[in-house]
Parts: sequence; C-alpha cells; structure tokens
Amino acid sequence: MSSRIELSGVRQTFQVRSDTDKQLHEFVALDDVDLTIAAGEFITLVGPSGCGKSTVLDLVAGLTRPTAGRLTADGVEITRPGLDRSVVFQQYTLLPWRTAAGNVEFALEAKGGMSRAERRERALEVLDLVGLADFADRHPHELSGGMKQRVAIARSLSYDPQVLLMDEPFGALDAQTRERLQEELIGIWKRLGTTIVFITHDIDEAVFLGQRVAVMSARPGRIKALVDVDLDRSGGADVDIRSTPQFAHHRHEIWTLLRQANRRTSTAEGVTKVA
Repeated sequence: MSSRIELSGVRQTFQVRSDTDKQLHEFVALDDVDLTIAAGEFITLVGPSGCGKSTVLDLVAGLTRPTAGRLTADGVEITRPGLDRSVVFQQYTLLPWRTAAGNVEFALEAKGGMSRAERRERALEVLDLVGLADFADRHPHELSGGMKQRVAIARSLSYDPQVLLMDEPFGALDAQTRERLQEELIGIWKRLGTTIVFITHDIDEAVFLGQRVAVMSARPGRIKALVDVDLDRSGGADVDIRSTPQFAHHRHEIWTLLRQANRRTSTAEGVTKVA
C-alpha cells in the first residue's frame, strides 16, 4: 500500500538567538509550501544548502509540527510519527551488538504483534529484498557502508510503511556503491509501489531516481518548480541512462533552476551585508 501526501500553505519558523544582540529572533525555514505527492510516486527534493529540505521530511514524518499550514496522508492530518511512514537517514544508526537480521527485528519488536519466529521470517524476507539474505547473521562491523545502508532500508521496510522518507541516505557512500544502491532502490520501489520522498543535494541522483523533481528555492524554502522526469528505462541494465540526451536535458534544466536560486541567495546576502 502507499499514501498520498499533501502539504498546503506550510510554514515553519524557529526561534534562534542572534550572535549580535543575543535576543531571540524568528527564523523562517519554510514559507507557503504547497506540494502534492501521489500515492506510489517516487519524488526527489533538491535545493540550495539550508533551504529546508530536511525540514520538509521531518514534517511529513511527524517529527515536528508546522507553524502554519496543513500536512495530510490520505486526507488524515499528520500530527505525530506513525508506522505508515518510515525514515531512512544518512547515518545507518544500526545497533552494533545485533546482527543484520537482529537490527531489522528490532523495528518489528517495537511494532509488536509478532512472535519471535514471525519477526525472524519477516527480517529474512526484507533482507533478501535488499540483496543481503546471505549476510543476515553478520554484525554491522562485518558489513561495508553500502551493506549497512541496505540493512537500514530493510529495517524501514520491514513493517510495510505506506511512505518511505529518505534523507540523503547515500550521501556518505562512494560513487560506485551509490549508483548501485540507486538502481536497487528503483527496483524495490517498482516491486513494492511504496510512496518515496527522497532528499538529495545531488542533481544526477535526483534525476535518476525521481518521477518528479521538486526544486526548492533558497531560504525561506518554497517549491520553486516541479520537473517531470521522462527517462526511457526499457533498455534495462544494458543501457546507461545517465549518458542519454534525456538525462542531460533534465539535469541541465534542474541545474539552471538551482543556479538561479543560488544567485538570488548570494544577492540577498550581499544586500544584507551592505546594509
């Protein structure tokens, strides 16, 4: 199953203490964010550093509440974390004393309602899904960085969330491992049909993964543009999609949008400094 996610007029502010006058001031992270994510869609979010990409993810996860506006999953307002939404962060956060299967089972223990044998069976199922069936009884220190991230993904998928939220999960990996996991994630998404919201600062990654790319403006973050990605994947593994004219076209379009956003940020900062 998958969920439709809607953000309407979302604004998020924080109270921060100024280094100059030591007083609390309002910091506007997001302002008037409108975004609808279809059930089963794979959408990627990119934007300048500090534009609020991770803040959007935290809000959809229910880890924080918006200052204004509304967020819903299938029409139900998001007010707290829930088992219908799962988060994968850049850091693996695996328990070092547990095996790969044990780390997956830990999430199922928190959910409850399953016997030990059922948890073990489910853990092996999702580890097989991410290509780690033969490493179920290995501890984190016996796994590579890519394997650890696969365990984290398996753990997040173990309780069948309707939405998978991913905050730069491949950012710390080497280029080859990163590309391989991108391809595997596409395969998992096609098999499960889960709604995926993927945060990245990498344009190539955003284009390769997303059916749509949401480009955010500089702070305060807004949805500057939504780019539909049309890539022909019919050639299978023998075709390097990243080298096709279609890929280059989408990459340049998003690069141009981000360059404009960064230019506006630099200009605004320059005006502030002069003032």
